[in-house]
Amino acid sequence: MNNVIIGLLLPFIGTTLGAACVFLMKKQFAPRLQKTLVGFAAGVMVAASVWSLIIPSIEMTGKHGIMSVVPAAVGFIIGIVFLLSLDTLVPHQHIESDHSEGPKSRLSRTSKLVFAVTLHNIPEGMAVGVAFAGALTHNSYMPMAGAIALAIGIAIQNFPEGAIVSMPLRSAGNSRRRSFIIGTLSGIVEPIGALLTILLASIIVPILPYLLAFAAGAMLYVVVEELIPETQEGAHSNLGTIGFAIGFLMMMILDVVLG
Repeated sequence: MNNVIIGLLLPFIGTTLGAACVFLMKKQFAPRLQKTLVGFAAGVMVAASVWSLIIPSIEMTGKHGIMSVVPAAVGFIIGIVFLLSLDTLVPHQHIESDHSEGPKSRLSRTSKLVFAVTLHNIPEGMAVGVAFAGALTHNSYMPMAGAIALAIGIAIQNFPEGAIVSMPLRSAGNSRRRSFIIGTLSGIVEPIGALLTILLASIIVPILPYLLAFAAGAMLYVVVEELIPETQEGAHSNLGTIGFAIGFLMMMILDVVLG
């Protein structure tokens, strides 16, 4: 149980440490570094979606041929549609953008920024929760070490995300303390979502293959919709690609070696 608690907290700790950069650095990340870090996060999420979620989803069915991929395909599509719906229905604003997305609202820009990051973090929290639920109920297909590897990978990519949230808020005129708190709270949805998933583990066991693929679809939606376009805007897009490759390889190695 200690491994589960630590695993649930790791992504949040990564976000918190990243947000703390606001106390150590006077300016926000240089554009080149930010592109590299965003690309890195995208690479981690893609590798995690494949090795930690989709492959175990297929193996968990215990079937062969077309029937082995049906749960993964269905869950994946539902995950994409779910994030697409949230993206459409929830007012939010990305840090690098001057325009709001979703329905019109009177929310402050800060609130919309937090909503944007929260939407980003929902699938990551679900992925960690589903992985640990799988480790607790189907250890042969989803070993505990594999779930911990996923949590470590998400925590590592959450570090730059926490900084990318808090530092622009500081540059916009917020105090260091306020920027840190908002940056930290942007990741609180991850352990909450993961914990709820584990608490419902006994109920969701029959649909676990679907949920693994659902989390993968939701994460890949974030990668394709937000992260990759951000790395390719303007100059030095190759740095985003390099960051993606490093993140992908790191997460793949973590999952294969520990899983």
